[in-house]
Order: sequence, then C-alpha cells, then structure tokens
Amino acid sequence: MTGIETRKSFHQQLDEVREEIIGLAATLVDAIPRGTAALLDSDLEAADYMIRADDEYDARSIDIEERCYELLALQQPMAGDLRKIVAALRIVSDLERSADLVANICKAARRLHGHAIDAKLRGIIERMSEQAQHLVRTALDAYAEGDAALAGAIDDMDNMLDDLQREFVVAIFESHDTNRIDLQVAVQLALVCRFYERIGDHAVNVGERVRYIVTGWVPEHAGATRFRLGEQSRAAEPEPASEAEEG
Repeated sequence: MTGIETRKSFHQQLDEVREEIIGLAATLVDAIPRGTAALLDSDLEAADYMIRADDEYDARSIDIEERCYELLALQQPMAGDLRKIVAALRIVSDLERSADLVANICKAARRLHGHAIDAKLRGIIERMSEQAQHLVRTALDAYAEGDAALAGAIDDMDNMLDDLQREFVVAIFESHDTNRIDLQVAVQLALVCRFYERIGDHAVNVGERVRYIVTGWVPEHAGATRFRLGEQSRAAEPEPASEAEEG
C-alpha cells in the first residue's frame, strides 16, 4: 500500500470513529427522556431495560476507545488528526459517564417505586430532563458539524440546568415541610436532580473538546497562562533585604 493509500485509509478510519461517536451520542439523546419516563411513570420494566442497556453502551464505548488507541499506535498522527483522536477519547468517556447517569436515574426509579412524587417536583424533573437532552443534542450537533461557536455556547446554556437543580432542591424542602415527604425519598430525589446536572456538565465537556478539535483551545490553557504569568511576576519581584543588610 502506497503512502497516499495509507493516509486515505487512516482518514477513512477517522471518519468511521467520528460516525460511531455520533451514533453513541444519538443513543444518549434518546435515552434521557426514556429514563425520565421510567422514573415518573414508576415503570419498573422500562427502568430494568434501560439499566441492562447500559452494558451495551459500555461495550460500544470500549470498542471506540480501542480503535482510537490503535490509530494512535499505528498511524502516529500529527496536528489536527492527533487532536481529533485525543478529543474522541475524552468525548467517549463523557458520553459513557452520562449513560451511567441515565442508568442511575432508572435505579432511583426502582428505589422510589410506590412513593408518589408531587406535581411541582415532577414538573421540575421534566424540565431538567428536557434541558439535559437539549444540551447533549447541542453537543452532538457541534461535534458532527465541527462548530466551535455552537460548542462554546453550551457552557452558558448549562446555567439553566444549574438553576433548575437549585430550584428542585428548594422544592424538596418545601415538599418536606408541607407534605411530610419521607426523608429517604427526599434523598433519592436530590440525587436524581444531581444526575441531570452532571449530564449537563458532561455535555459542556464535549463542547470544550469540540473547540479543541477546531481551534486547539482547551479551558485549562487560561488557568495555565495565569499561573505562568504569576510565576513570572513573582520571579521579577526583588528579594526582601536580610536582617544584616538592614542593619
């Protein structure tokens, strides 16, 4: 195989990895409302199905990671191609963890079975689910289209999910005061809202990796720059005089 053919095969494999990640993300987009429905409908059969499905998601994630490692080892990519593979590994990890969180929501559905969730709490859960799904879908679109501007907007969009989490926690306390909600139920519900909030955080991470692919920028660069500037500033400061010199 000639060098040109080898490079063509490499880029074809890169495209295949990208398509597999898009498919993985699309599965997650569909899973979020299904997990929410299992919770709110107290549907144990649906919850069990979603929990079992997480094993398949893990297997698909591992397959993609192994393909990435193989490309790194055999092709020794440079510049933009290297960024695509490194980012792909991070993105797959965030998607897999988000899928775990959906499974956790379904496990909470089993723990909450037989306990009624009042209307206000149900409404906030539905809104959190919709916003988490929206964030993951936006991250998927940004990755599929290589859209750095869209990817950068995800962090601001995540603020709405953070606000909903705080609203939900307040509503739990109000429900405990007025409806005497069981403490263990309250704890489980607090965990559920945390699961949605974490899905949003992982979507933000995916957006940051998309920006890295397109521009080479990662948020850690800002902190590293501040640290280096601080180090340079401290190094430039004159040393304090010793006691002997002062005397």
